[in-house]
Amino acid sequence: MAEGHRATAMKDLLRLSAEDFVAAEKMPLRFVLDQIRSAQNVGAVFRTADAFRLHGLDLCGYTSRPPHRDILKTALGATDHVAWSGHEETVEAIQELQSKGFVVLALEQASGATTLEDWSPASNGQWAVVLGNEVRGCSAEVLAAVDGVLEIPQFGVKHSLNVSVAAGMVCWQAYRAMGLS
Repeated sequence: MAEGHRATAMKDLLRLSAEDFVAAEKMPLRFVLDQIRSAQNVGAVFRTADAFRLHGLDLCGYTSRPPHRDILKTALGATDHVAWSGHEETVEAIQELQSKGFVVLALEQASGATTLEDWSPASNGQWAVVLGNEVRGCSAEVLAAVDGVLEIPQFGVKHSLNVSVAAGMVCWQAYRAMGLS
């Protein structure tokens, strides 16, 4: 009986097909993945991009790209319909997005940063958030190129979050601030 109930519950979720996802309106938010070491983190960000129906991803530097097996393992098919592009240099990707009207922000702990809870992106804007390397964060060159910095307040010993967890938090704040919830 539990299996039948689960099947009904899954059916009732009214999930989009991959084709419908591609055609659907997207949240005006992109992630720029800057030198991400872990392909599993990249895959997890693809899944988050799917969950929030993001505009897409920019994979920069040595960040793995699909069809890397570790991305596919954690993305669970999201690479088939979430838009992405590859870039050799992160700063060039940032400048390209800015030329297309995106406000580009870095997610980093930095002086003068806006806390995530105070970030209120408008739904009629275009936004991109740079997620930096798991160990080094965003480089000085990236911080010099962006339009601003977001920070997730943290109170523990490590003062860092997994990049895919941080991506989810950014998406949720954007979703709420844009009045999509």
